[in-house]
Amino acid sequence: MTSPTVRLISECLVKPLHDLSSNTKQPIYFTPFELLLLNANYSQKGLLFDKPSKNQRFSIAEFLDKLQHTLSATLTHFYPLAARLGTRKQQNPPPNSYVIYIDPENSPGAKFIYAKADANISDVISSVCVPLLVHSLFDLNNNINHDGHTFLLLSIQVTELNDGIFIGGSVNHMVADGTSFWNFMATWSEIFRSQDQILPMLEEASGSINISRPPVFKRVAFEGCDHVINLPYTHPDEFIERFRFPHLLEERFFDFSATSISKLKAKENVECKTQKISSLQAVSALLWRCVTRARHLPKKADSVCKLAIKNRHRLDPPLSDNYFGNHVQIVRGTTTVEDLITRGLGRAALILHEAVRKHDDIAVKKWAQSWSKTQTIIKMSKVFDPNAITIGSSPRFDMYGCEFGLGKAVATRSGCSNKADGQITMYPGRNGGGSMGIEVCLLSEYMRKIECDEEFISALASN
Repeated sequence: MTSPTVRLISECLVKPLHDLSSNTKQPIYFTPFELLLLNANYSQKGLLFDKPSKNQRFSIAEFLDKLQHTLSATLTHFYPLAARLGTRKQQNPPPNSYVIYIDPENSPGAKFIYAKADANISDVISSVCVPLLVHSLFDLNNNINHDGHTFLLLSIQVTELNDGIFIGGSVNHMVADGTSFWNFMATWSEIFRSQDQILPMLEEASGSINISRPPVFKRVAFEGCDHVINLPYTHPDEFIERFRFPHLLEERFFDFSATSISKLKAKENVECKTQKISSLQAVSALLWRCVTRARHLPKKADSVCKLAIKNRHRLDPPLSDNYFGNHVQIVRGTTTVEDLITRGLGRAALILHEAVRKHDDIAVKKWAQSWSKTQTIIKMSKVFDPNAITIGSSPRFDMYGCEFGLGKAVATRSGCSNKADGQITMYPGRNGGGSMGIEVCLLSEYMRKIECDEEFISALASN
């Protein structure tokens, strides 16, 4: 069946409502955690809403105008998203110095796209597999973070469906991790809902308004790490790689109820005689075992579960959740395939729990100091491991709190970026209460086996 075509109707640039002050025009330098990601794709996340009926006097033109106006007001607070990346090359000293930073002096704005598709909400969410249509609901597909020198750091695509509206955000992943992006989206939604009171104040010559979670841009320097990092390059060709996973993938969305997750967590805590296993660790352990079983890996081979976790509260002193940037790292649970499959869910969950527990202030700072000596830029072709799964995003992000006057979103979805076999993306469940939505990305042969896996089916149906 042919996927509905998404048609571009209009696009424009949206700038902060007011000119930047002198102190907000200063370069924002990247940390090791961010520079590591120069070759990673932009992050793409979006929300699907019901479109109000005509008898509710809904006008798409008025809605788009309000979105643009409030986005401008939001960018006044999140001004780096309107900028571009800059590079400063220095010959001496040190030799071959290459400094990459966010350049607020170069602020063309964020892109705002309006598109239409002759499709329904059911075309997005009712298919067994995530349809290709979803990938077309985002801009900047396949762009890597280094492209922020010439492409915008944020692009918002609003796609009007026959009965719905999809708001998809593509953001440079060096500039913002999931915590930062959803803080931005929540603030935009907050300003949108209060626009009648807020915007008249903002439109004054230098008006500003308090928001619930003002972003923090100040970078924290670690001992042994320079505040301004000089990469040992003279040209991007020395470290840039554009990688797309070479095989066709299937993406499926699975909904885990709060009840099923509670039962799964209780089972795993009993098995490993603890009460420390979290809901996220419980579900991750299940997925790790089921995907490994589907792949039929050799018994003595290592199997790896990679978890993307934020560093903010692990530092001493901790960083605020309002810190705007990317402060995420990967922790790894590793064991043999035989150990993972034969010793039960509790064993798998405990391995993940220990990997997370050990990732503390000392571990984070030790990694930063070590990276500063090598300044390695990840090449994504080297990241993929056929014996691993990678779990990103978080069910703790308040995605469904972003409403934009349309009520609670029907669903959340992601774009095509950073997808590979074994990539798993976590979302909060729409029903709240600890439920989760889980997007699984696998080769077709493995997806078929997951769908028949008794342990997976049992956990999913345990309501």
